[in-house]
Amino acid sequence: MSDPRILTVRPEPGEYAWTFGGAPPVARIAPGTVLDLYTEDCFAGRVRSEKDLVSEVCEFPFLNPQTGPFHVEGAEPGDTVAVHFVSIEPARDWAASTTVPLFGALTSTPSTATLQPALPETVWIWQLDRVRRTALFSARDSDISIELPMDPMHGTVGVAPAHLEVRSALVPDAHGGNMDTPEMRAGVTCYLGVNVDGALLSLGDGHARQGEGETCGVAVECAMNTVVIVELLKGVATPWPRIESDTHIISTGSARPLEDAFRISQLDLVRWLVRDYGFSELDAYQFATQAVESPLANVCDANYTCVAKLRKEWLPERETHRGLHARLRETAAALGL
Repeated sequence: MSDPRILTVRPEPGEYAWTFGGAPPVARIAPGTVLDLYTEDCFAGRVRSEKDLVSEVCEFPFLNPQTGPFHVEGAEPGDTVAVHFVSIEPARDWAASTTVPLFGALTSTPSTATLQPALPETVWIWQLDRVRRTALFSARDSDISIELPMDPMHGTVGVAPAHLEVRSALVPDAHGGNMDTPEMRAGVTCYLGVNVDGALLSLGDGHARQGEGETCGVAVECAMNTVVIVELLKGVATPWPRIESDTHIISTGSARPLEDAFRISQLDLVRWLVRDYGFSELDAYQFATQAVESPLANVCDANYTCVAKLRKEWLPERETHRGLHARLRETAAALGL
């Protein structure tokens, strides 16, 4: 992984992908490539003021534009693509959030149908201080302003799905996609199972910050300048997206109903402990039950996403994913990234 190629991609407005699968690659990259990317916000940059209602300035289903996809040379089904997030930095001094009719966890939706009318469509513009690392909430209906710390993340990262499927960039599933977990921040490595030759990796949907669950369905949405290192683990299968940080191993599960998303993430974590940490299945089940943290990622998307995470300090000293996370951290530091 010495002296990796650096590829800079700044898409023009018509050059984004709107799906995982079904889109031709924008570039072929070798494992070890550093990608210096610009990603547009989930509204494609069209919500710029409190007057810009999503229903008027955006066209469904053209939401969540993705930068990519990238064909990873040598990636085949049964392999794993590793995406190490070196940096995630807002590209503007403002971000947008909104309520969207018939979307969100606390309103009627097409799948949770009730007689009550949709919530009103309201836009909040958040001011970002990229030096002080803060995001300013300014209330619409009351005299309240509150500064929150920025915690930039990517709501969407994924590869092409299996079985010739094409999935909207609004949907999370086993391929990744719109998982909306705040765990996808700078410093982590995301592991994605390869389903098609080349993997076809894309990412987008930057958030300056987001609470767990993304309750109203929309985070503090902003364009991002993001640097990642992409690597390939040959012969290592990853059935559901996994994340490794310096302190935790993290499994994800996406489904409806919510308890199935929870089950998927917990089962994947148990199987991770069995494969890489020497546990029997029942021992892993017992240990995870007593040690796991289970934050919600989103409870608003087409599928819900749950997270199951364990502290590394509580685990046996074993190597997971061939020690790739630590090596990618070292590569980023050596390159001054």
